[in-house]
Amino acid sequence: MQQLSQIYLLSLLIITVSGCSTLNYYAQAVGGQWSLMTARQPISDVLARDETPAALKRSLVTAVEVRDFAQQELALPVSGSFTDYVALDRPYVVVNLVAVPEFSLQPHQWCYPMIGCQAYRGYFNVDQASAEEQTFKARGYDTFIGGVTAYSTLGWFNDPLHTGFTRLPPAQMAALIIHELSHQVVYIPGDTAFNESFATAVELEGLERWLNRQGQQAEFGRALARLQYRNQTLALVAATTDKLAALYQQQDGLPDDRLRSRKAAILDQLREAYVLMSAQWSESGPLGSEPPSLNNANLALFRQYNEYVPGFRQLLRTHNSDFNAFYQAVIALSEQPQAERQAQLARLTEAFNEDL
Repeated sequence: MQQLSQIYLLSLLIITVSGCSTLNYYAQAVGGQWSLMTARQPISDVLARDETPAALKRSLVTAVEVRDFAQQELALPVSGSFTDYVALDRPYVVVNLVAVPEFSLQPHQWCYPMIGCQAYRGYFNVDQASAEEQTFKARGYDTFIGGVTAYSTLGWFNDPLHTGFTRLPPAQMAALIIHELSHQVVYIPGDTAFNESFATAVELEGLERWLNRQGQQAEFGRALARLQYRNQTLALVAATTDKLAALYQQQDGLPDDRLRSRKAAILDQLREAYVLMSAQWSESGPLGSEPPSLNNANLALFRQYNEYVPGFRQLLRTHNSDFNAFYQAVIALSEQPQAERQAQLARLTEAFNEDL
C-alpha cells in the first residue's frame, strides 16, 4: 500500500505541472518507476527457486550480506531497500542527460517538486532523452547522455536490486549498494557535487571495511588504484576547465568561430593527455580507454561525482572513522550556505593524504 500511495502522489504531480514536455517527462518517470515495482520479486523467493542460475544466487546472497553490513557497520539507513530483485533487459536502469551552454561550464539545472534542482535529468525512455537532447543541441548546447547502473529514490521507495547490480563483480556491486544507500543520509537540492561526492566517499570507505571483513584486502588495493586513476583524471579535467573558464571569459572580445576553435584545441589536448596517461594503467580509466570527443557536458558530469571526495574522506578521519558522528557533521555542513560548505570542503581536501 505504501508503494501505491507514493505512485499516486507522483501521479498527482503530473496533473499539477504545466507544459507538454514536462507532462511527458513525469509520465515516463512514473511509468518507469511503476514498471520496476510491478516486476520486483522478493530476493528470498528468487533464492528459493531451483531454476535460478547459481551465479545470480551468489550475487544475491552477497547483496543481502552487504546490505546488512551497511546497516550494522556503516550506520546507513536501509529501510526496505534492496530486499527485492528485478530482472532488466538492459545494462542500465535509466539514462542521464547533461546539457551545458557552448561557452560555459555551468550545466543546465532541471528543477523538480520536493527534490529541488539537479544538473542532470534521468530518463527511463531513451528516445525521450534523445529528443530532449536535440532541443538543447538546437540551442547550441554541449550535451551528453550516459547509462546509469543505479539510482536512489532517497527513501521515497524501497529501491530494488536489479541486474545492473548483479552483473558487476562482487566488490563493485558492494560499492554501488553502499553508494546508493548513502543518498538516504543527506541530500541537498541543487548541489549535485556535494551529494555525489559524499556518497562516493562513503562508498570507498565502506568498501574498505567490507573487503577487510571478507579477507580481500588485495581487492581494495585495486579499488584504490581505480580511485587513483579517477583522481589523476580529475586533475586533468580541473586543469582543462581552468583553461576553458579563462577562454569563456573572453566571449565579448572574440568571435564565436575563434572561441570554438580554441575550445576544440583545449579539449583535444585533454583527450590526448588522458589517452597517454591511461595507457599505463592496469584497467580502463573513468573516461574509457578511447574516449570520444569531449565537451563541456562530459566535464561537468565527471566533476560533479568526484570534486569533494577527498574532503569528505578527511572529515570522516577527523571523527575517528565513526560513521554516526561523520553523518552528523555532514548534515551540519549541508545546512551551511553553499559558499561556506565549499570552502570547508576545500580546506579538508588540502589536508587529506591517502597514505596517512
